[in-house]
Formats: sequence, structure tokens, C-alpha cells
Amino acid sequence: MERSQERNGGEGVAGREPGGEGLRLRREIGLWSAVSLMAGCMIGSGVFMSPQGVLVYMGSPGASLVVWAGCGLLAMMGALCYAELSALVPKSGGEYAYILQIFGSLPAFLVIYTFVLLVRPAAIAAVSLSFAEYAVTPFYPGCSLMPQAVLKGVAASCILLLMLVNCWSSRLATMLVNVCAVAKVFSLLVIVVGGAVVLGQGRGHTETFLLAFHNTTQQAGRIGMAFYQGMWSFDGWNNVNYVVEELKNPKNLVWAVMIAIPLVTSLYLLVNISYLLVLSPNEILSSDAMAVSWGLLLEFLPLTLCCPRNQVLGAWAWLVPLAVVLSTFGSANGMFFGGSRVCYVAAREGHMPQLLSMVHVHRLTPTPALMFTTAVALVLVIPGSFSTIVNFLSFLGWITYGTTIGCLLYLRIKKKNLPRPYKVPTIIPVIMLLASLYLVLAPIIDHPQIEFLYIFLFLLSGIPVYFLFVYFQCQPRCLQMATLYLQLLLEVAPTTKNVD
Repeated sequence: MERSQERNGGEGVAGREPGGEGLRLRREIGLWSAVSLMAGCMIGSGVFMSPQGVLVYMGSPGASLVVWAGCGLLAMMGALCYAELSALVPKSGGEYAYILQIFGSLPAFLVIYTFVLLVRPAAIAAVSLSFAEYAVTPFYPGCSLMPQAVLKGVAASCILLLMLVNCWSSRLATMLVNVCAVAKVFSLLVIVVGGAVVLGQGRGHTETFLLAFHNTTQQAGRIGMAFYQGMWSFDGWNNVNYVVEELKNPKNLVWAVMIAIPLVTSLYLLVNISYLLVLSPNEILSSDAMAVSWGLLLEFLPLTLCCPRNQVLGAWAWLVPLAVVLSTFGSANGMFFGGSRVCYVAAREGHMPQLLSMVHVHRLTPTPALMFTTAVALVLVIPGSFSTIVNFLSFLGWITYGTTIGCLLYLRIKKKNLPRPYKVPTIIPVIMLLASLYLVLAPIIDHPQIEFLYIFLFLLSGIPVYFLFVYFQCQPRCLQMATLYLQLLLEVAPTTKNVD
């Protein structure tokens, strides 16, 4: 084992315990890697796809910008609350670890049940579909409807490639996060600078801002759905909490939050202003790949021939779809990196099959958890569409966020004397809890959909599963044999928790 670790240069998320018993997570994530992981997961498909959804639900450009700023504020407050929880419960796993420690086994199981089987694979599927949209668009200029088989095939290829990268080396996956984070920021800066150039030349749609709040919706449910779309672009603000045991210095989590979220929020607001300067609201609403539409405007010539005319970047317009492809690819990679850790932590606690808590004995990566996440994501790619996945993922997400913030408030009331290396003002978790209740209830009350019932029933279906397989520990012999054979086939071994 030690020789294999030397061959791999110490790569991976696991290492030998000091006493030589089992494997454990390595602390290999520094401050800037934490910032890259957080910012890299947030800057993904959302800012290139969600502006359309926010504008649809809010009805006006000015109100949509207010929603974007509000989403950044919510992400910041939520991340600060999570930072305090990570100091009190210094374990990987994010919401699952906190709810398990404070509210007990059943609520934690329901969180991980929905996360592993639906939330994280669906998020990866949504980002991969966005990746496919931008990767394929340049090859189908002027086509409003691209072949679905091509889109699904490219999305599936993205998922499989990322599985291979993460299974091969956690260090390689971390390097990919850092590289793609640079590409993400660069792509957003290109859009921001392009908008400034258009404004300086007096060619922008400045009339959009003269009636910025015209037609703003007053319906609570539509505002909630707009926040669903906007918060999707900030999804990942809690990703570093999933890998706390791999931080070189856990105190860096607060610094990562203070650096990453204000940076991303500022970029998002400037990018949306650039979109509104270059594209009219109608062009935004009709666009399937907004960043490509920003770079190129299609003009119809005689005989209905379609000829691309460059709107901003001239011969360098190809940089936009390339940067977005790298951005979405990196975001999906960050979701793989963090999501598989939650799956593996839950298995380590006995809430998932034991096989998912094991790591490869040579590569030292959570291979079974990665392969399981991949399999579910591939299934969800087949019937999925971006906007539908986002709305219902956000609904489930805010149920979980609200429950987690409730953990913090519970500790404030019941265990006031706990040592807290870091503490947020009480008003922040109170606001977050109220926001969570609003974002869960408002869309259901104002615009009920049968899919919300399906999600709720899926959540409740975890209760009998918990009592059967966790509480009563019903483990069929065939499952035990399958675990043994797969352990030998995949060359994986159990892990132990980090204690240092």
C-alpha cells in the first residue's frame, strides 16, 4: 500500500492512519483551492442559462437584477451560518453531518436519501445538459431546436469523462477545479468588458434601463420561482462544507466564503447588466444559449439564408462558447468532487451501503461512490430538461437548507455555552430560516404543481427504507456477497474518520 502511495505521489483523498489501521482522508485543500472549489461550483451553467428564467418570472430587467443581488445576499448569509456549524461539527458531509449530529439519524437519512438518489445526480445532469447545449450550439448555427439525441449523448460523455478523472486521482480533479475556475472568471470578465465596450460606443440597449421595473410581477409564487432560477447560479456556496475533513486549515472556510461569494455576486450582476446592454429582453427570452447569443447576432438575409454577424467580439467570438464549455465542465467536476464525499460519508455512518464508504487501495479515491453518482446522473440525463430540473432541485434544496439552519438556531437555544470559534449574529440564521420557508411554501401556494407532490412523496418514501435497512439492519445475504465481490473487483477498502 505504501509503495503504491509513493508511486502516485501521495495523490488522493485518503492515507494510512498513524497506527497503520485503515485509510483516512488527507488534508490537501488549501485556502485558494477552497476558494476555487466554492467559486468554481457556483460559476457553472447558471449564469449562462438562468438569466432567462429570472426575467421570465420577474417580468422586468430591473426586478431581475434585484433578484440576482438578493440571491447573492442569501448565499452569503447561508454560507456564514454553515461556517459556524462546521466549527461546531468539524466533519465532511455538509448538511447531512450537521443534521445527523443535532437532530438524529432519521432526519439525516432522509437528507442523504434525497441527496444521493436525486439532488446531486440531478444537479450534475443539469450542468452536463448545459455543457452539451453550449458545446453543440456552434455546430448548429441558426437552429432553434437541436437534436436531442446529440445533446444527451454529449452530456453523458461529459459525465463519464468526469467520473474517470475523479476515479483516477483526487489531486488531478482538484487541479481541474482550479484551472476551470480561471476559465470561468475569464469568461465572465469577457462578457463584462464586452458590455462596457458596447456602452462606451453608445450601441447598447440603454432604453431597457429607462423602464427597468415596467411589468414587474407582484405574485409571490413567481418571485419564489425567480429565486429558484437565480439561486441555481449560486449552487455550490456550501460545497466546501462537504470536504471539511480535507481542508489543511478548517479556519480557511470562513475566508473562502468572504472571498468567493462577494466576487461571484459582483461578477453575476455585471454580467447580467452586460446581457441587458447587448441583448434586448425579447432576445434574452428567446435565447437557448445566452452567452453565444451575446457574442453573435443572427440576421436573416434574402432566401431565408442565415448569416452570423458578430455583435461584440469579431473574429474572437468563438472564445465565448469555449469559455462556457470549460466553465460548465468545471462546475460539474466540482459537483462530482463534493457530492461523492457526501455519499461516502453517509456510507461510513451506516446510512448507505458499506461499499460506498470505500476508497481505491492504489488511487485512494472514493471510486464506488463516484460510480454510483455517475450511474444515477446518466439515468436522469435521459428524460431531463434544464429548467425543470432546476426548479424542483431548488425546492428540495431549500427544504434541506431550512432544516440545517434550524440546527444552528437549536444549538443557540439549547447549548448556549458550546465553545464557538466563529459565530454569526442571530438575526442572520433567522432571516435564512424565514427565506427558506418562503421559498418552499410560496411556489406551492401560488402556483401548485403535481411535481411538488411527487417530490414530497419521494421524500416520505425514505422513512420505510430507513426502518428496514438502517434501524432494523436488514441486510440480505445476497447484498453482502455482492459487496464482497464488488470490493474485490474494484480494489477498494474501508476508511476511517479524520481525527487530526
